[in-house]
Amino acid sequence: MSELDKINSIFDAKISAIKTKEELQNIKTEFFGKNGQITKQFKTLGSLNPEQRKEFASKLNKIKDDITNQIEQKNFEIENLEINEKLKNEKVDITLPTRAYRQGKIHPVSQVIDEISSIFSEIGFSVAEGPDVETEYNNFTALNTPEDHPARDMHDTFYLEKNKKLLLRTHTSPVQIRTMLNGKPPFKIIVPGRTYRCDSDQTHAPMFHQLEGLHIDKNITMGHLKGCLDYFVKEFFEVKNVKMRFRPSHFPFTEPSAEVDIGYKVENDKIIIGEGNKWLEVLGCGMVHPNVLKNVKVNIKQYQGFAFGMGIDRLAMLKYGINDLRAFFETDYRWLSHFGFDPLDVPTNYRGLSK
Repeated sequence: MSELDKINSIFDAKISAIKTKEELQNIKTEFFGKNGQITKQFKTLGSLNPEQRKEFASKLNKIKDDITNQIEQKNFEIENLEINEKLKNEKVDITLPTRAYRQGKIHPVSQVIDEISSIFSEIGFSVAEGPDVETEYNNFTALNTPEDHPARDMHDTFYLEKNKKLLLRTHTSPVQIRTMLNGKPPFKIIVPGRTYRCDSDQTHAPMFHQLEGLHIDKNITMGHLKGCLDYFVKEFFEVKNVKMRFRPSHFPFTEPSAEVDIGYKVENDKIIIGEGNKWLEVLGCGMVHPNVLKNVKVNIKQYQGFAFGMGIDRLAMLKYGINDLRAFFETDYRWLSHFGFDPLDVPTNYRGLSK
């Protein structure tokens, strides 16, 4: 009996006894592994003369193909047996009474992100995203934040390295830097996402959600910024008239900078947006600082623009009457059942965001 016939005979005896995938993998390694029996025979081809090589290679390839087909067939048989056994053990008794069905709910944060995205998409903004773990350069330096700025301190920022080169982003503004470095103006984006700061109480959490907006183009002014935010506030709170004021402020990445307040009143223990003589801060904004544009290689003689940022969690609390931020992250099904939204009721401007 030739060496190839011996190999074939050995394989036939072993394959018939295989019962599991692990055993099948072992026999596959035995014949086709680095030192497998079939592999060794292929290594001997170089020592044969041309005529012998041709005849031997033909037989060897035939045996290789036959063994491969048998292994595949055996694998198919084993998989079918496993599936049938699983079905046998996991069969469902359809005569048993059904369990109570509870429909899931969309979290208020997810709902508000969808609402805001819907509003800004109507006026040409696209959604951009970036990583939660950021570089110190993108999070601070590129955004014109001085080395001695309090925001860089350990009590405000979660640093991931002793040299403070990597951190959990403290705002979504680094995505502005990434977007401008990877493209050419004009830019018109919003950036919703998670952000992190060392803070925790009734109205603050160490992880929270922010939304950043950026519009860079030729001849952009504060007037465009005001019009954009006026449109957003009216659409988001679904009121026709809103008193709004811009208070001078300071942010390293904008100049001039402003904080935006909207008018409200309290009636029957409820906040009524757009009416009354009280003021509520909702977001910060300003014209993008020339240093920021220089850092991302945008020509400040041709382009300028505005940026704004808002807390998504705070907007959700304000719009839907949620008085404790910590409840957002406690995974309480009862809370979500009360404040959650229908999964199929996707926010759209034309029929009302929260209707």
